[in-house]
Amino acid sequence: MINNIKKLKVLIVDDSDVILNTLKDFLEDYNFEVITCADGLEGIQKAAEEKPDLIFLDLMMPNFDGMKMLQVKNVLKDIRSIPVIVISANTARRNVMAAMEAGAHKVISKPLDLKIIADFVNEILGGSNFNTPQGQNLLNDEDKFEIKRNVLKFFVDSFDIKKRMILDALKNKDAEKLRTVIHEIKGAGGTIGYPILTNLSKEIEEKEFKLTIDWVFAEMKCERLFKEVQQIEKDFNNN
Repeated sequence: MINNIKKLKVLIVDDSDVILNTLKDFLEDYNFEVITCADGLEGIQKAAEEKPDLIFLDLMMPNFDGMKMLQVKNVLKDIRSIPVIVISANTARRNVMAAMEAGAHKVISKPLDLKIIADFVNEILGGSNFNTPQGQNLLNDEDKFEIKRNVLKFFVDSFDIKKRMILDALKNKDAEKLRTVIHEIKGAGGTIGYPILTNLSKEIEEKEFKLTIDWVFAEMKCERLFKEVQQIEKDFNNN
């Protein structure tokens, strides 16, 4: 990839390690300096320390979410002018308007479309930050396949840790821990091209966990989730 004269700095704030790594690898290929974190509060701290040229921000994160980060960012003089591209699984008009009113410059939906990301970055920062050396298309079919395979590999390789966390949360009836892990898988499902994971995760995440039956439901759905990922891993290894 061609190097820019100025190395632009991007901060990515998202609790999904799949999305973090997808964006990080993509942007670093085009000579961006990339900083990542998984929480809105840490995002504010990183923004104040690093003064990035652009922030990618997930709206739905446990604890200190994207909307809170936007609200705090807007009252801090040193970072209020940094442009923000919001990443959201829910791009209904009301959510998009709320994000724009809170200070977002653009809103993109999951699963991520890297061509749209490149267009938004060029529009916000100016210039042509994603030119290829021979003026080729940004991503050819081979590039897209390689990116998808790398993202899928990262998800499969890291799932064992998530599975152990889910099993521990179920054993100890820790609803907060379960929702945190499941939320991350929900975001990753669309990115890796398996909406079934997103749908199963959404069903689990929306449970209130007040009754014993809620935990029985969660165990059944998590078992289904594990089987789906096992099949994904099998398909991946056979290709």
